[in-house]
Amino acid sequence: MGYLYRVFRATEEENRRAILATLEPRAGARLLDLGTHRGNFTARVAERLGAASVSGVELIEDHAAVARGRGIDVRGADVDEGLPFEDGAFDVVHANQVIEHVRRTDTFLREVRRVLAPGGLACISTNNLASWHNIFSLALGFQPMPMHVSDETILGNPLNPLDGQPHADMGRTHLRLFTGRALSELCERHGLEPVSLRSAGYYPLPPLLGRPVARLDPTHGAFLIGLFRRRTIPA
Repeated sequence: MGYLYRVFRATEEENRRAILATLEPRAGARLLDLGTHRGNFTARVAERLGAASVSGVELIEDHAAVARGRGIDVRGADVDEGLPFEDGAFDVVHANQVIEHVRRTDTFLREVRRVLAPGGLACISTNNLASWHNIFSLALGFQPMPMHVSDETILGNPLNPLDGQPHADMGRTHLRLFTGRALSELCERHGLEPVSLRSAGYYPLPPLLGRPVARLDPTHGAFLIGLFRRRTIPA
């Protein structure tokens, strides 16, 4: 299982690299990062954009405190309850590995649209339910690896390197998983027009091998990266 664990961790970084490649520089942008955690990747996104201001939302206060120490204006809040910001306050909203943890996804996306300025962009990345490793797991009668059945322990798939281990913290349980089509349709329903959709990583291949394969077969890549523009008039 050591190989799989290393591939999973390397593919998470491959996903972050692909997010940065998806985002074009937008000097002076007001950035909101949802699920800021400790702010490490937030800082990389802000640098890529050339953001003039950086705000965040983080559920776990210990993580939020570290991010604040990096100069990020982090609000402690649960995104299921809405976003504590004014309408049109941001030019870019970024959410990496967040929407799969959200119970009220309709509220989440309505709020993302609400806090975006007209023409603003949302970059949303999440696990791909249609990834081959999830399809293969189901074919064997195993639980797809990122689909959690317990709030406490990772269960149901002996191929998962984390099988039997507790979740790292209360914010790690996955509640909703998406295919690319489902993510695009839900975003569009809530006034976020798809600009681009790609995938990053291709299990069980390491990133260097998986990168060209994910370009050829984006439907089954490990992670989805969607870029969406705020529609001026809701559908």
